[in-house]
Amino acid sequence: MNFIEKVFGTHSDRELKRIMPLVDKVEALRPTMQALTDEQLRAKTQEYKDRLANGETLDDLLPEAYATVREGAKRAIGLEHYRVQIIGGIILHQGRIAEMRTGEGKTLVSTLPAYLNALEGKGVHIVTVNDYLAKRDAEWMGKVHEFLGLTVGVVLNDMDNDERRKQYACDITYITNNELGFDYLRDNMVIYKEQLVQRDLHYAIIDEVDSVLIDEARTPLIISGQSGKSTRLYEVADILARQLQKGEASGEVTKMTAIMGEEITETGDFIVNEKDKVVTLTQQGVEKVEKFFNIENLADAENLEIQHNVDLALRANYLMFRDQDYVVKDDQVMIVDEFTGRIMPGRRYSDGLHQAIEAKEHVKVKRESKTLATITFQNFFNKYDKKSGMTGTALTEEKEFRDIYGMDVVVIPTNRPVARIDLDDAVYMTKKEKYRAVVDEIEKAHAKGQPVLVGTITIDISELLSGMLKKRGIPHKVLNAKFHELEAEIVADAGVHGAVTIATNMAGRGTDIKLDDISKELGGLKIIGTERHESRRIDNQLRGRSGRQGDPGESRFYISLEDDLMRLFGSERLMNMFRSLGVAENEQIEHKMLSSAIEKAQEKIETNNYGIRKNLLEYDQVNNEQREIIYKERRRVLDGESMRDSVLKMIRDVSEKYVDMCNEVENGMNINELNRILLPIIPVQPLTEEDAKMSVSDLKAKLEKEAVALYEEKEKIFPTLDEMREFERVVILKVIDRKWMDHIDDMDQLRQGIGLQAYGQKDPLVEYKMSGFEMFDEMLSGIQEDTLRLIFHVRVEEKVEREEVAKVTGTNKDDTVANAPKKRAEEKIYPNDPCPCGSGKKYKQCCGRKK
Repeated sequence: MNFIEKVFGTHSDRELKRIMPLVDKVEALRPTMQALTDEQLRAKTQEYKDRLANGETLDDLLPEAYATVREGAKRAIGLEHYRVQIIGGIILHQGRIAEMRTGEGKTLVSTLPAYLNALEGKGVHIVTVNDYLAKRDAEWMGKVHEFLGLTVGVVLNDMDNDERRKQYACDITYITNNELGFDYLRDNMVIYKEQLVQRDLHYAIIDEVDSVLIDEARTPLIISGQSGKSTRLYEVADILARQLQKGEASGEVTKMTAIMGEEITETGDFIVNEKDKVVTLTQQGVEKVEKFFNIENLADAENLEIQHNVDLALRANYLMFRDQDYVVKDDQVMIVDEFTGRIMPGRRYSDGLHQAIEAKEHVKVKRESKTLATITFQNFFNKYDKKSGMTGTALTEEKEFRDIYGMDVVVIPTNRPVARIDLDDAVYMTKKEKYRAVVDEIEKAHAKGQPVLVGTITIDISELLSGMLKKRGIPHKVLNAKFHELEAEIVADAGVHGAVTIATNMAGRGTDIKLDDISKELGGLKIIGTERHESRRIDNQLRGRSGRQGDPGESRFYISLEDDLMRLFGSERLMNMFRSLGVAENEQIEHKMLSSAIEKAQEKIETNNYGIRKNLLEYDQVNNEQREIIYKERRRVLDGESMRDSVLKMIRDVSEKYVDMCNEVENGMNINELNRILLPIIPVQPLTEEDAKMSVSDLKAKLEKEAVALYEEKEKIFPTLDEMREFERVVILKVIDRKWMDHIDDMDQLRQGIGLQAYGQKDPLVEYKMSGFEMFDEMLSGIQEDTLRLIFHVRVEEKVEREEVAKVTGTNKDDTVANAPKKRAEEKIYPNDPCPCGSGKKYKQCCGRKK
């Protein structure tokens, strides 16, 4: 403790003093609540809701609401909140982290803020680390909330979307962090609002908050899948591109030729503009593409993929040059920096161009499976209006909680003084000596009947110790962290006299170990740690398994100089000093200096790991800002908003962009080029040389006016304006989804290779941000152009329907859950798939229509 803390107390001490009057108010209401009947107590819920509606705040209601829950819990499940649990409940309501020792009843604490915040009717999520705990707590603590008239749900891994939607609609929902994050991502991939399962992210109470927000934060959530477009389409488009003939445009557009409807003479199948890196198909080229792919109209919405791929293949073959724009090395296409001439490892051309070049060069086209959606836990949980957390061990990571999540940690005192004795570490020269000493200590404790819990870092060490105990005939149970009910029962029984339990440090987390009377008399649960963990928190969790609610207990860690922690992070001076002492074989050393050195090594690693997580967050921050823009636009479509203003903005942006692009400062406006690249997107009347004499701003205004008039004509060909608006939403959703999924994949590829920029004396993060924003701008331009191309070229005869642009194949966490997702007995048939009846029609136009 430093000088300031000695004088003024710790941060936790000061915060606890501040909330004590509130705790007193809650406790003072106990007799009032006890005097109410069950019906009167339940009626309080509606009373509080009404008072909220009439202008009172949650803070105003807190003392009465907490007193109500306290009495409700006593009647529903026979548990009454201690004073320290009320303190914890207030800290959680304030959006902070409550550090409470193991056995202090964190699960019961959560009922207080959950009830209070659920009164707003916006939903409360209680987040935990595995399905077993979510189900257990929903059934156990759910009784309290249901007794008081609230609805309680639980989301489990094997539930379908209808069931999930129902559970999320409850006042309070118990759920794991993985399910919650993946449901958020999946909700931002649906094509109809009715398919959404979650409500808004309002308030989260995170149990084992350090495990969720720190230990798991290094791995982002990733949903992967297969695009409707296979890599084969790149190869087929490349074959076609090689068959098409490059042409030229001749003749000038005058006012008279425009009035007479005459067009510029175009030869060949496509025209190349090397300056602006644009390729456009001629009418002859369009007909060849339609014949090659056996389609009626290339401009139809459902042929967007073909249009896009043919354009990419032409650009790859006629605008991108080997050993100039890129090199082929080790069966990979690598971009060359146009300014420095250096290879840019990890950077990929966006929007499919890189894959088109791979097809051109006959190397492996990298997009067989792809990332469809991804988010880090840091960014996900920061989306909540308010979040709080509880755990037995958070203080060592307080800086990270403050910096990344904006949450401070308040240490809650224990209900009864801690009686556990924490002994100094026992240090040995070799691992062999250490394990022998561990087994000797287990044997000694077992002989007198004292229960022992042995914590290991790896499964291998669990099995090694188990083998040694078997040789000595000591009965024991071995647990690895698989999160199932049986494991929780075994952990709970580890306090029975004579029990010897070996467990990996995380096994059965969240389960209390209760002692029987004989165990208490024998000194309580003995904790043996076989190695120090990288994180002090994990060590503290293991110690905290013993000594709950004032029970007796004992803990000690056994370490050796061969342990990874000591070998990699222990100071050389300390190791040499230890060796120079001439310690005999099997001799045990205990010294404060050793324990202090170990703690310093752990602090080093914790700082390093924090750096890794912070770095991940900084990279994902780029993606997060982009994700927010895309998801917001998608939600507008799902909400049924009119996208007319968005389309008008696209018209303005695209016409202005190409006018600026074709404005050659020395030679004036290149009208022929402007016609060539703009008209395939917005088919206005061809511009003439007279138009070239206009000012740039007047030309932009003229183009916009004509395009809007054309757009309004398009509106009239739809039977109703509502149908036009829905058509716009369908087109925008389809284009956004295809472009965004490709963009995520491109950003992923960029991220994987960007670290090599450090070799060129560049900051990889800065390079990633610059490249990422550049790629995002390109994607937004692509969204605008594809949307307008489809809207202006659509034919009304065929109904255009919403469809998923990719099929989900799995997530990066599928193997971490106990219950694998249920799989369909038959493969799902999508609307545009061939009908399985063999008619040759699409499913949506055949048997799918009957459904």
